[in-house]
Amino acid sequence: MNDLTSLAKQVSNLDIPLERDVFMRTLIRELSNTLQKVVGSDQASGFISVVGQVMGKQMDNQYRQALNLSSLDREQVAEVLVDLKQRIQGDFYVIEQDDEKIVFGSRSCPFAEKVIGQKSMCMMNSNVFGSIAANNLGYAKVHLKETIAEGRPECRVVVYLKTSDEADAVEGREYFKSTVE
Repeated sequence: MNDLTSLAKQVSNLDIPLERDVFMRTLIRELSNTLQKVVGSDQASGFISVVGQVMGKQMDNQYRQALNLSSLDREQVAEVLVDLKQRIQGDFYVIEQDDEKIVFGSRSCPFAEKVIGQKSMCMMNSNVFGSIAANNLGYAKVHLKETIAEGRPECRVVVYLKTSDEADAVEGREYFKSTVE
């Protein structure tokens, strides 16, 4: 029995960087990577988008309930998006905002180093931001201008709140207010 206790103590004291956060980020990365290999990057992004939309709807409901509001205005949407990213260790901040768009920067990704080379994982961010903005403001187009996943030092994410020539000129996903609760 002492040998087993000693072995258990030895194993539990090993310097292995494994805990729940690292495990979950690695799991998501490997799911994303597997999807990209099996169905391609575009399809993987589509699958991750569905998850992001569901999560965006859930988070939107949580914030609106906590704020006791039926909907959020532009400034509240911007603050909610920054707050939710801060809570999951994404260092997002507002660079600028007006009635047409909100521009976010980020010095770190919630997925940390696990996002490098996994652009499809950025669809989680796009869909959470797009879903929350559109469900409160009616419309959003999310343009992932620069991403850490692509090897950039920071992210730049533009959430267009209205259709415009500027919004039409960039690649991005469009989101509309959900009519289904």
